[in-house]
Amino acid sequence: MPYVYIMTNRKCGTLYTGVTSDLIQRCHQHREGLVDGFTKRYGLKQLVWYEAHEDMMVAIQREKNIKHWSRQWKIELIEKLNPHWDDLYEAICG
Repeated sequence: MPYVYIMTNRKCGTLYTGVTSDLIQRCHQHREGLVDGFTKRYGLKQLVWYEAHEDMMVAIQREKNIKHWSRQWKIELIEKLNPHWDDLYEAICG
């Protein structure tokens, strides 16, 4: 199932928006620093927001839209679902 997600390093910290077909595996890769790039460089290991989609093309478009949003809009999106900026990774791993 496709997911759009946001990772951070701390509450109101640096934000990264991504899209994946396997949220658990992708978050694990970010957390362990297995993927070179932005998330590894800034230590973004906390999953603070995600949204499931039935179609990958819809998820990719949503990711692109969110990436163009202002930082404040992204913070409001996170806080609507996750007001305390909890790391949601453990919850999705079940």
